[in-house]
Amino acid sequence: MQRFRTMRSLQKFSFVHASVHNHFNLERHLYSRNNFKLNRAAALAEWRQLGAA
Repeated sequence: MQRFRTMRSLQKFSFVHASVHNHFNLERHLYSRNNFKLNRAAALAEWRQLGAA
């Protein structure tokens, strides 16, 4: 709980961080470069769409 004043702020941060990390963590070592770039572009496009809403 370093640098978090309350458990609630830590929980908020963890929730947001986990959802963002899961969205962009594509396990690079499992994909070819072309597939990785396509998946990364799709994730970024979805993220931008969610941010625009």
